[in-house]
Amino acid sequence: MTQRTDAARLAGLSAAALSLSVSFAHAQDQGPPDEVTNWVFQPCFDNTDAGWANGVVPWIEAVESATEGSVQIDLEPAGALTSGSEAFGATVAGQLDATACWATVYGGNMPEGMLAFGMAMGAQNAEQAWEAMWGDPDYRIGEIVQQAANARNLQWAGWSNQGPNAMFTKFRVDSLEDLAGKKMRAGGPQAIFHSTMGGSPVSMDAGDIYTAIKLGTIEGTYWDTGGVDDMSFNEVVDYAIMPGWNPAQHQEIFINLDSWNALTEWQRDQIEGIFKEVYFKTSEMHAEGVEEALQSVRDSGGEVITLSDEEIARMREASVEEVWPQIAEKSDLTAKGVDLWVKYLEEKGLY
Repeated sequence: MTQRTDAARLAGLSAAALSLSVSFAHAQDQGPPDEVTNWVFQPCFDNTDAGWANGVVPWIEAVESATEGSVQIDLEPAGALTSGSEAFGATVAGQLDATACWATVYGGNMPEGMLAFGMAMGAQNAEQAWEAMWGDPDYRIGEIVQQAANARNLQWAGWSNQGPNAMFTKFRVDSLEDLAGKKMRAGGPQAIFHSTMGGSPVSMDAGDIYTAIKLGTIEGTYWDTGGVDDMSFNEVVDYAIMPGWNPAQHQEIFINLDSWNALTEWQRDQIEGIFKEVYFKTSEMHAEGVEEALQSVRDSGGEVITLSDEEIARMREASVEEVWPQIAEKSDLTAKGVDLWVKYLEEKGLY
């Protein structure tokens, strides 16, 4: 009897010990791991870009805080490890752990990124963009972008509305017809829009734009409004055309999928949990910089032109019917996303 009782007691103790061990392991999984993960983050731009202080830095701070310091991120400017144009591909390959860019290098490497970058005359503000991409279950266009990112060994983990991507020109624009024949620096979706409107898009590095406008090589540029004074474009242009071709231009942050999957479930949950919060925080930061940038144009002797409601409606119709189909042609997923964007505008009475 005693032997059986002792055996039962030992069995009970063993079961309790196993349960305690499992509970401890579970508790460990629900908090920061003991080992710190170090990432290298290089955007497609350097610290002179508005997206640095108003987008990337707040995201990094939020990630490090949310993961209780168990993820530490070393931020390097474009050119430190690879060129800005190569940063997206380097993140896919795992040479970088994370990067930030626009439409994934203007859509060349991942056309579905244009759905997140912002459609020509699509969402008018951060609230509309969030609703279509993530907030309303009838659309969830963001899931399409995430699917495309995962297929390229990436995780889409950050997003920021940088405000209007507008035309900054040496010539006056009051209607679509005023863009015809004009040579403007434009890349990716900007170039698609500009050429569709009859203009001549010119591709060049950001560092060459100022001089090209000053010398008359080009007649203006498409640029995120909040970054115009950072690039000193206000010194060489005469007009800023609002609300621009893309009233809500976005910047995206991508993490190498292997680096992402190497995190614990708790760490991934923490980073996913800050996505929306940081989106609206950084979008507000960018919005505050927009009016300052426009004032810099005025202070330099330039004029800010706000297109009429009628002209904006014309531009939106031309964009949806002529520009968006060219985006849809890029892949089956972009076509699906464009259909959802059209549905969103129609159901919201915007088109």
